[in-house]
Amino acid sequence: MATEGGGTKDDTSEAMLSTARSVIRTCLQVRREEDVLVITDPETAEVGQSLYEEAARVTDRILLVMMPPTQKPGKEPPLPVADIMRKNRVIIIATKDSMTHTRARQQATKEGARIVSMPGIGKISFETGGMTADYNALQREISGMGSVFRRKRRVRVSSPSGTEIEFLTGGRWVLEDNGICNRPGQIANLPAGKVFVSPKEGSMNGTIVIDGSWEGILLEEPLSLSIVKGMVVKISGGQIASEIEESFEMAKAGIRSSKKDLIWTVAEFGFGMNPKASELVGNRVEDLVLRGGAYFGFGDNTHLGGSTRVGIHQRGTITAPEVLLEETTIISEGKVSLR
Repeated sequence: MATEGGGTKDDTSEAMLSTARSVIRTCLQVRREEDVLVITDPETAEVGQSLYEEAARVTDRILLVMMPPTQKPGKEPPLPVADIMRKNRVIIIATKDSMTHTRARQQATKEGARIVSMPGIGKISFETGGMTADYNALQREISGMGSVFRRKRRVRVSSPSGTEIEFLTGGRWVLEDNGICNRPGQIANLPAGKVFVSPKEGSMNGTIVIDGSWEGILLEEPLSLSIVKGMVVKISGGQIASEIEESFEMAKAGIRSSKKDLIWTVAEFGFGMNPKASELVGNRVEDLVLRGGAYFGFGDNTHLGGSTRVGIHQRGTITAPEVLLEETTIISEGKVSLR
C-alpha cells in the first residue's frame, strides 16, 4: 500500500504534473483557444493546482475555483460556481464529493461543456494506479470488445466469496468509459476503464456478496445481498450493512409512496479494465475500474436508460469474480479472459 513518505518534493511534484499532463493533453485534448475551468476544494487542492498548472501550459484562458467542501455527494455547488460552469467549454472537477448528478453539471453539459470528474481524488491516487493508465490504449481495447457483447443478453456472475447471480441485460453495454473526453457534451470520471450495463428490470435472481469495497470504503467483512426479481430483499454483513440500510431508508423520504420500494433496485453491473488499477485502494471511482474485478450498483438506473428514478445510487465491488456472458467467459480468476 502506498504511503505519503518516500521521494523528494520535486519527485512528487513531477509525478503529479505527469498525471495532470495526461488529463489535459490525452483525456481532454485541450486546445489553445478553449476556456478551461478547474474546480477544487480544500481537501483536493494539491491535485487541483497541478491540473491548473498543466492546463496553463496549453491555454491562458484558465480559471481555478476553490469552493467549500460539500457535505454529501450530489449537493449543488454555490450559485457563482454553477454560473461559471455554464460559461466554460472544458471543466475539470477535482473535489472530495461527486458533482456528476448535480443540476449545475447537467446544465453545463447541455451548454456543450466536456467534463472530467475525479471525486475523492487524493495526492497518492492521482500519482499512481489507475490515473497513470495509457488512456489511448485503453480506448482501443475497450472499443474493440463490441463484438463480444453482440446478441448476448444472459449474464451469470459467481465468486469464491459466495456470489451466485443471473440476469438479462436491459440495454446496450457501455464501452465509452475509457478516459477520452474530447467531444462537446461528453462527461467522464477518472480514473476510467470499465464496461457496464443496466440489468433488465425484474430479471435478476440470486445472491450478491460484496467482498471488496462499498462506495470507496474497504470492507472488513463481506456484505451479502439476496436478490429476487431485480430487488434487494435482504442485506447482511455487520455494521456497514445497517448503515447502508439506513442511508437507503433516508433516501425514501423524498420519493412518492408508489416508488419507495424501487429504491432497492439492482441498477447496474460492470467490470474493470484499467491495467494500472491492480488492487482495491478505497477510492469510489478507482475501485470500479480494478482490472478483473466486478461491481454492482443499487438504486437509480435512469443514467443507463432505466425507469427507476430514486435519487440514490451506490456501488459495491467483488474481487476474483467469474463473469459469463452466455457461453463466453469475460472474467475468470480475477483476470479479463474473453474466451
